[in-house]
Amino acid sequence: MAEFGRQRGKRQEDSGLGSVLDLLLANARLVLGVTGAAVLAIATLAVKRLIDRATSPRDEGDPKAEQKTLEESWQDLALIKVTPKPPKKQRREDLSEPLLSPARPLVPEPRVCFAPPETLRVESSPPRCLTLQEKLLSHYNSRLAVPKVQASLVPQLARSICAQLQNFLRSKCPELPFGSLFLSGPLLDGLGALTADHIHLMLPVVLDATLWSLIPGEDTVVRNPQYWMIKRTDLEYFPRGCSPWDRFIVGQYLSSNALNETLHKMLVASINWPAIGSLLGSIIHPVVASQELKLEVKHDQVELSITLFPVVEMEDKVLLAAPPEGLVENLWLESFYRAEVLKVKELDAGDSGARQHCLRILNGICKSHPALHKLSGSPLTHVVLHLSATSLDWAEESLADRFQQVLEELVGYLEKGVLPSYFNHKINLFCELLEDEIDEMGFTLYRAISEPELLLKEK
Repeated sequence: MAEFGRQRGKRQEDSGLGSVLDLLLANARLVLGVTGAAVLAIATLAVKRLIDRATSPRDEGDPKAEQKTLEESWQDLALIKVTPKPPKKQRREDLSEPLLSPARPLVPEPRVCFAPPETLRVESSPPRCLTLQEKLLSHYNSRLAVPKVQASLVPQLARSICAQLQNFLRSKCPELPFGSLFLSGPLLDGLGALTADHIHLMLPVVLDATLWSLIPGEDTVVRNPQYWMIKRTDLEYFPRGCSPWDRFIVGQYLSSNALNETLHKMLVASINWPAIGSLLGSIIHPVVASQELKLEVKHDQVELSITLFPVVEMEDKVLLAAPPEGLVENLWLESFYRAEVLKVKELDAGDSGARQHCLRILNGICKSHPALHKLSGSPLTHVVLHLSATSLDWAEESLADRFQQVLEELVGYLEKGVLPSYFNHKINLFCELLEDEIDEMGFTLYRAISEPELLLKEK
């Protein structure tokens, strides 16, 4: 009975201790994981056996029992010592360390909380508003300026054609005293060319001043001061045939139409342009249907149009064989182009001005605008020359101000319908414009005065 009580008490103690161990192992599994909990269970079991053997009664008469109890205790202790420690969970950063690294002391690493990286803020600066001058220069450089390759190739090609035509005229018409051909046009003179596709070829007609005289345009049938007539004089003393140009006389006047027709026949039928073109690496052919003396040139890098103008220089006048459309065929157009270029360059040289730059921008804009293309060239140049007489500040820094001022002046001239020539105030450079064209130009420029950027938009 007493033995039963001791056993029952032992079972109760075992039951209480087992409950504690079960609770401990359950929590250990949560904290240490499966491997750690297994190691802790083995160690706990060995300790429990030691406690049981120490508290259980031994048979004092049995020496083997005492020896067995000691041997089992040693085995349990050996079991605790040889039980391998659970491998430390490998961290990702340890993978980059060398394998043979010195042992580190097992010091619990402090928990480091990494703050999320701050997003770098790039403060975007507000877009800078370009000034009108910057917009004008950017528009010209990006859209209006002629590429350098074309600007150098076109004059070179035109001079070669000019030399071939000069040789032909001297061999074909040795009796006609033509002067030396020369090139002209905005591309060469720096007053603004939208494209490098047009060149003027000037053919001087040399007249004897004792046999020819100029009749002002006011005294002609058209009553236009811009057109002149060239009259043959002293026929009673120097009859027809004394001048090599008498063959082109119509009613005692040198006919620009008759001269142009003769030259047109030569260009179309008498010159071997295919041979000249192959020599220059180009295809050259005359324009048959045009009233002008025009050649079309196709090169690998550029297409070029060359217009031939017979020109007479007498009494400080430069007259072109470019009569107006109509029945009058003896008229010669007075050209101020050479005087315009020289005057603008002279003014710029005197005050280091930007008139030429302003004209290049204005000509480029007007030529590319469908409503303003007839203003390009001489009209713009004469407006700038008129303005130079009142506005003295033409420095590069004032380019935008002068640009707007030219627009205002143009609107004023269009309202009147009159733009007087800078060199002859009797000449109205708007005389050939239609009323509808003047209204459309005036409306376009009037809007551009308050908003110049309208002229810079794609058309």
